[in-house]
Amino acid sequence: MHVRNRTDRLPEWERRLDLPLLVASLLFLACYAVIVLSHGRDPLLGDVALSVLLTVWALFAVDYAVRLVLSGQGVHFVTTHWLDTVVLLLPLLRPVRIVNTYVTLQRRRDQPRLSLYGRVMSYAGITAALLSLATALAVYQQERGAPGATIRTFGDSVWWACSAITTVGYGDVTPVTSLGRVFAVFLMVCGLALLGAVTGSFSSWLIQVFGREDQGGRTSAANRPPDDRRPPGS
Repeated sequence: MHVRNRTDRLPEWERRLDLPLLVASLLFLACYAVIVLSHGRDPLLGDVALSVLLTVWALFAVDYAVRLVLSGQGVHFVTTHWLDTVVLLLPLLRPVRIVNTYVTLQRRRDQPRLSLYGRVMSYAGITAALLSLATALAVYQQERGAPGATIRTFGDSVWWACSAITTVGYGDVTPVTSLGRVFAVFLMVCGLALLGAVTGSFSSWLIQVFGREDQGGRTSAANRPPDDRRPPGS
């Protein structure tokens, strides 16, 4: 009974913490951007950003630990919630959990504001933008100053991230470091997945729209008087 009560408290904990954790995720990304882009020119600003970043990461760790205890699953929580585990180890990936926050917020309303297709495309678009920004920062941090690097500015890194996540891949700027290429593979895989989700949703939406039009046309033809359905000249 005690374990069941703890399990019942888990959804309530997640409902209360999802929105604050989303704000914390954006704060984490902002602090990381400050650290990467400041180049150590302002040590005080960099120290403040690093302190906030570590505090936010500690908040993520506390949330993970609490949900592990409330789930009653023990070590199995690590595998059954593998995405949360990965995000804890790599906090820059927290944008992929936006869909969890969205679902939690929708539970507070009787009717979603967007259709299913609209929700899929909106989630994919926001996730793509945040992942591109996070990866651009990570790659820029690895590539700047590397021998033979073609990504020398943050603008170069953003351009590369946009071409990578859209699977275009112009090849004018590419990572040369090992870790930078790991980030590149990850971003390309995410790009393929998100592009597939958006394309599939858009295609389904078109099929649904045209299907309604065809059904409406057949219904109108069936409801016409017999004389109106005779072919011209008959």
